[in-house]
Amino acid sequence: MTQGMKGGVMDELVAVLEEGELEDGGRRAIANRCTRMRGPLDEGERDGNVVTCPWHGSRFDLCSGGVLRGPAGEPQRRFEARVRAGKIEIRAP
Repeated sequence: MTQGMKGGVMDELVAVLEEGELEDGGRRAIANRCTRMRGPLDEGERDGNVVTCPWHGSRFDLCSGGVLRGPAGEPQRRFEARVRAGKIEIRAP
């Protein structure tokens, strides 16, 4: 993804999308490794609320983590994200 950043939660890298980056203006965090073969989603192409895995072309909805196009069959894990005292906090729902 051309924007956003990576962080970690519970030993899992996540891609964090800042407020205003998504069409609804919200903030999201999803697992950074594709559910297919752990491709790095932060290196994939992004179109609005959709990111494409650079390894196999699976497409994921950044808001829900859902698979929009395979070959991935499992959705991306989602995390809650917020800003507190100038830092982004991420937690598993």
